[in-house]
Amino acid sequence: MSDWQRATIAAQANGQHNSATGGVVGPIDLSTTFERSEDYSLPAGGIYRRDDNQTVREAESVIAALEGGGGTEARLYASGLAAIAALMRSARGPIVVQNGTYYGTNTFAARLADEGAPIGWFDANDLSSLEDACATHKPRLVMIETPSNPLLDIVSIAEAAAIAHRFDAALAVDSTTATPILTRPLEHGADIVVHSATKGLNGHSDVLAGALVGGGERREIFDAAAKARAYDGAVLGAFDAYLLTRGMRTLSLRVAASCRSALHVAHYLAAHPKVTRVRYPGLPDHPGHAVAAAQMDGGFGSLLSFDVKGGAEEALRVAGWLRLIKRATSLGGVESLIEHRHSIEPASTGMPPALLRLSVGIEATEDIVADLEQALAALP
Repeated sequence: MSDWQRATIAAQANGQHNSATGGVVGPIDLSTTFERSEDYSLPAGGIYRRDDNQTVREAESVIAALEGGGGTEARLYASGLAAIAALMRSARGPIVVQNGTYYGTNTFAARLADEGAPIGWFDANDLSSLEDACATHKPRLVMIETPSNPLLDIVSIAEAAAIAHRFDAALAVDSTTATPILTRPLEHGADIVVHSATKGLNGHSDVLAGALVGGGERREIFDAAAKARAYDGAVLGAFDAYLLTRGMRTLSLRVAASCRSALHVAHYLAAHPKVTRVRYPGLPDHPGHAVAAAQMDGGFGSLLSFDVKGGAEEALRVAGWLRLIKRATSLGGVESLIEHRHSIEPASTGMPPALLRLSVGIEATEDIVADLEQALAALP
């Protein structure tokens, strides 16, 4: 299986099946505890579901195979934020975090800072600021997100890894937006990969899950976060793990379809007179386009954001007039979703008032464009 392409790994769930019945879909192990033998040994190896569930391990094996193959391990958590929290607390030292990333990451880092943890920040568009932050804070962990949500900033993983490693820090990359179909951060020098598996990995808006993936030499923080999952009870339920594996079977097809549509939609919006800015790394004028093209394979993702001419009021009107695209939080699902982040985030985040975040699904591209067209056309 090590020589399988990622599309095959996903479709075949890394070769899993029901060995007891011959079923091509694996079973769900719902047990929370496991019986001991008369001598109190554990013949099957399991003790308690917090760290022993076959269905969860099978989903982890698919993610590990997609991200890096041999020597790569994945751990699933109850949510993306649970994974991030376990990772950041397990650093047990200074952390440097990219500005303007996923809201949950930024707010959790701010909470740690309020508790007294040394937290530094850097600008995704200026890696010299990462160098300066590392020189100042001497971090144990550097956290980046590329492409970032919702600003679609692009960071060179290889360059960030080189800087982090010069200061003996581990580099963690939130690759939720890209998914392992488009980017494998471990291949570019990262030490840990972070996923909100709720998003693209599952892709059906019916699972809440997070994942950490580790491999290579700098795995101390990954291992500590894996232990914290059991100690803190941040485990994923068996049924959610089963649904996640089911969702990943179509990952390659979903990502390809969404990428094609997102690029088309981005070009459409970039030419629209009522749109003042489009953020999408697939556009040639995006400042991170060249880096994205080098480290993203097969597309630029399903996520984009755009500013509506006028401001917050006009952006909210456009979102309200949409008929097909749903107004909802999240991204990476089969359905297209739009969100006015300025209405949700506090003013301290500096979210542009006119920005709408659009997660492009797998509907017909023409229908997505037509929905945007009628909503934008309704603006005076």
